[in-house]
Amino acid sequence: MFTNMKQLFTSSNKDLRHRIYFTLGALMIFILGISIRVPGTEDVTSSLGFLELLNTMGGGALKNFSIFALGIMPYITASIIMQLLQMDIIPYFSELSKQGATGRQKINQITRYMGIAFAFIEGYAFAFSFLGSSSDPIKYLYIATILTAGTSFLLWLGDQITQKGLGNGTSLIIMAGIVATLPQMFIDAFNGLITFDGTTQVITLGIIKFVLFVILYFAIVIGMIFVQESERRIPIQYANKSQGVYGNQAQSFLPIKLNTANVVPVIFASSLISVPGIIAQFVKNETYTLIVQKYLTYTTPVGFMLYVFFIFVFSYFYTFIQVKPDEFSKNLQDNGGYIPGVRPGEETTKYVSRVLSRLTVLGSTFLVVIAGLPIIFSQVTSLPTSVSIGGTGILIAVGVALETYKQLEGSILTRSYKRGYSRR
Repeated sequence: MFTNMKQLFTSSNKDLRHRIYFTLGALMIFILGISIRVPGTEDVTSSLGFLELLNTMGGGALKNFSIFALGIMPYITASIIMQLLQMDIIPYFSELSKQGATGRQKINQITRYMGIAFAFIEGYAFAFSFLGSSSDPIKYLYIATILTAGTSFLLWLGDQITQKGLGNGTSLIIMAGIVATLPQMFIDAFNGLITFDGTTQVITLGIIKFVLFVILYFAIVIGMIFVQESERRIPIQYANKSQGVYGNQAQSFLPIKLNTANVVPVIFASSLISVPGIIAQFVKNETYTLIVQKYLTYTTPVGFMLYVFFIFVFSYFYTFIQVKPDEFSKNLQDNGGYIPGVRPGEETTKYVSRVLSRLTVLGSTFLVVIAGLPIIFSQVTSLPTSVSIGGTGILIAVGVALETYKQLEGSILTRSYKRGYSRR
C-alpha cells in the first residue's frame, strides 16, 4: 500500500500531484471563506441545537454566520429528494434515471436548481431566526441572497475540484469543513480538562483525562473505518462462464456493505426531528415551544428515542432503495447467474432481502451509536459543546477520506500497469 503511494512523488505522476495541489488550494479558499462574516451580522451566540450538524459540516461557518453558512447542505437535501423522486413516484424522473449519461446530466442540472432554491429559502429562514422579527424584511432578502451566492460558489468550487482535482468535489468540501473544526475542538478539550492553577495532582489528573480522551477519540475513528470497510460477500456463479484452471466455474461476489445507507438516515432523522423546532421559532407560541423543548429535542428521553427510531426506519428504507433485491434477482437471472444453493427468481429475492435486513440491523445500530455518542457525551461531561466524541461529522470525514485514498491509489496502480504494459 505504502509502496504504491510512494510512486506519487515520481516524475511520471507530476500531473497527479498538480491535481492534489489544485484540490488543496480550492479547499483553502473554502476555509478562508468560513471566516468572512455576512456584512451587518454578528456571530450566533445562542445554541444551535439541531443545526449543530450543519455547523459542523460547514467548519463552524453557521456559528460565524459567514458567507458559507449554509455550506452545500441545500444541494445534499435536493439530491436526496431527487433520489426519492426517481422511485417511480414521478414518472418523468424515473425515465430520466434510465436514460444513461444524458439522463444523469439532466437530473444533476435539476438538482442544482433545486439546491439553489432551497438555499434561498433556508437563508431567509436563518436570517429571520437569528436576527429576530424586528429587522427590516429587505435585510432578510439581502442576507438570504448572500448565503445563496455562497452556496452557489461552493457548488462551482466543487465542480472545479471534480474536474481539475481529485474528484468528489462536494464531498471533499464537506470533509474539509469537518476537519477544520478538529484543532479547535482538541484545544477546547485541553483547556476544559486541564487546570494549571491547581495542585500538581489536579494537573496530572487533567493530563491523564485528556490523553484518555484523545485515545478514545481515535479508537472510535478506527472503529468507524472498520465498519465502513466491512461487507458481506454473497457468492454468485454464472452457468455460461468458462471453467477455471481446476475445472471450477468462474465465481464472483455481490458485496453488500455493513452500512449501505452511510450517513443518509442520520441526515433524514435530524431533518425530521428539527421540523418542530423550526416551526416553534416562527410561531413564537410559549406552550408549543415548551412542548418542543420538553419532548422533541435530542437531549430529552422522548426526543432521543424518536431520533433513534427515525434512524432505524430510514436505514431500512434507504438501504432497500440502494440495493433493490427484486431488480438484482431479475438481472442475475437474465444474465444466467445464480446464488449457489438458492433457486433463481423469488427465492433469490427473499434470500438477498433476508441478508440485507440482518446487515441493516447491525448498520443501523452502528449509526445510532455514532449519532448518539455526542448527545450522551454532552450530558455526562461539563466540557464545551464544541467538544464531542464520535458524531455524524467525523463519520462523513472518515468515509470521504477512505474513498479519496482508494481513488488515488487506484489511479497510481492504473498508471503503473500502463507503463509496464507499454514497455513490453
